[in-house]
Amino acid sequence: MFTENFDQVIVSNSIHKYVAYSLIFILSSCQHSCQPKKIEHPKKLEPLPQDPFIQVYFNHSETSEYQEAYRDKKRLGDDLEKQIVDTVKSAKSSVDIAVQELRLPGVAQAIVSQHQAGVKVRLIIENTYNRPWSSLSPQEVKKLQPRERQKYKEYRSFVDLNQDGKLDTSEINQRDALVILDNVITRLDDTSDGSRGSGLMHHKFIVVDNRFVIVTSANFTLSDVHGDYSKPETLGNANNLVKIDSPEIAAVFTEEFNLMWGTGTKTKGNQKFGLKKPVRAPKKIKLGDSTVTINFSPISPTQPWINSSNGLISTILLAATQSVDMALFVFSEQRLANILEERHQQNVKIRALLEKSFAYRSYSEGLDMMGFALSDKCKYEIDNKPWRHPLTTVAIPSLQQGDLLHHKFGVIDNQTVITGSHNWSAAANSGNDETLLIIENPIIAAHYTREFERLYKKSQPGLPEKIQQKIKSQQKECSKIDSPSTIENKSVQINLNTATLSELEALPGIGKKTAQQIIITRQQKPFTSLKDLKQVKGLSYSKLQKLQGYVSF
Repeated sequence: MFTENFDQVIVSNSIHKYVAYSLIFILSSCQHSCQPKKIEHPKKLEPLPQDPFIQVYFNHSETSEYQEAYRDKKRLGDDLEKQIVDTVKSAKSSVDIAVQELRLPGVAQAIVSQHQAGVKVRLIIENTYNRPWSSLSPQEVKKLQPRERQKYKEYRSFVDLNQDGKLDTSEINQRDALVILDNVITRLDDTSDGSRGSGLMHHKFIVVDNRFVIVTSANFTLSDVHGDYSKPETLGNANNLVKIDSPEIAAVFTEEFNLMWGTGTKTKGNQKFGLKKPVRAPKKIKLGDSTVTINFSPISPTQPWINSSNGLISTILLAATQSVDMALFVFSEQRLANILEERHQQNVKIRALLEKSFAYRSYSEGLDMMGFALSDKCKYEIDNKPWRHPLTTVAIPSLQQGDLLHHKFGVIDNQTVITGSHNWSAAANSGNDETLLIIENPIIAAHYTREFERLYKKSQPGLPEKIQQKIKSQQKECSKIDSPSTIENKSVQINLNTATLSELEALPGIGKKTAQQIIITRQQKPFTSLKDLKQVKGLSYSKLQKLQGYVSF
C-alpha cells in the first residue's frame, strides 16, 4: 500500500531522534538549602519532512517558533492562525469557511480584505457562537453559565486595548471578530435551514480557490490557537491543522459546504444541516503517496452503524496489527472501545491520551480501558464494558493550567492517521456536522507520532487516587445493583437476534408486547448492542439497563 517503509523513514537523516524537554537546574552550593538558579528552556527540534501535497502543523510543536500577534510573547509552536490567514489571503476567486467558532480578529480581517478585493467569500458558523460578545446586554451577561461568563471576561480583557475597563467602538471594531465581519459580509449558521440547529455545526474547514483545503481540530479562537489572553503562560488548547493541495479533495468539501449553504440567504432556503443532509458514502482519493478518505457526519442512528464515521474509524482500528496511539478530547463510543479491547487481546500495543475534563466521567471509554466503571446515581452506561485485561497506558497529558487536549487523532501502525473535527462519540456520529479524515501515509503519520510521543512523555498514566476512592464509595453505595464488571458472568445469555418469543418474554422487564416489538425491529435490522434497542417501542432506559448481562447479539 505504501511506497516506503516507515522504519526507514524514522531512521533516515531527515527524521531525527525525538528530543525531550531538558529542564536542568544548576544548583549552587549553599549553607542551608539549594535553590535552582537557572532553567534551560525547551530546545527547538529539527522539523520532519512534509509531504508535498499534505502539510501538518501543531500549535504545541517544538519544531518551530513564532511571535504571537496579540500577546507580547515568542513561543514554540506552529502559528495556526498564520496558516489560516495566509491561505485565505492567497485566494484569487473563492473562500468557503465552515467553523464552529470564529473570534480571531486577524482571521476576520483577512476575510474582509479578500471580500473587498472581489473574492467570493462564504462563511458558516455554529448558531451558538454566531453573535458578537459586544452585543450582549448586562442582563444577558448575568445569565451566562460560568464557563461562558469566563469567556466573556476574557473577551473584555482582550478587546479593552487601553485597559480602562470600558469598550469603545474603536476597540470593538479592531478586536471583535464578528463585528469586523458584520460590517462587511453576511454569514449563515445551522439554524438557516429553519431548524433549531444541528447538534453542533462542529466543522473546522476552509476551501480556497477550489484547490486548497484546511482541516483542523481548532476553532478560530485565542484559547484554541494561542492561549487565554489573560494567562500568558498558556499555549492554547493542543490542536493540529492539515493543509491539503488537491482540487479533487477540495471538490468533496465544496459539496459538503454547498449542502449547508444552499441559496445563501438568511431566510429559509434549501440549506441542509445535521440529519437533513443526504447519506453519502466516504470518498477515497489518491493524492501523491497518500490515500485520503473523507467522511462527513451526522448519520441517522437508524442507518447501519458501520456506514457512519465511527464505523469508518472501527474499520481502521480493526486493521491494526502493531500499534494504536490516540490523543482524544472526548472518547465515549463504546463500540470503538470494544474493538480496541479485541486488538489489545491480539497483542496490538495501545496507548491513549485523554482530556482530563472528560476522562473520568461515567461515559468515558478511558475508564473501560483501565478496567473501571463509574455510575451516574447508581446507573451504569448501557453496554458499558470494563476491560478484563486493563491497560496501564491510558494517560492524561500535563498541559499548562487552562489548556486542554483538543486533538481528535489516532495513529495506526505508524502508517495511518485519523484526524479532523470528529470526536469519538455518539453525538459527533449522529448529531453534529463533522469532518473525518483518514490519511494513509507514513510521512504524515510521523508528524502525529512525534506529537503523541511529546505529550505522552509528560503525561500522568493510570487512575488518580481520588477517582479510585470515588469508585469504591459507589460500589458500597450501589452494592445491590449489578455493575458492568459483574453482569458479564450471568450464566445464561439470550441472543436477541435469534431468540424466540417465549425466550424474550423471560427476560427481566420484557412482556409479550415488547417481545413482539423486538422481533419486528430486528427483522428490519439486526441488533449489535443494547443501544440499538432504543428503537424498540416500550423499552425505557431503565429496562435496557436491566438487560445488561442477560443478552447477547
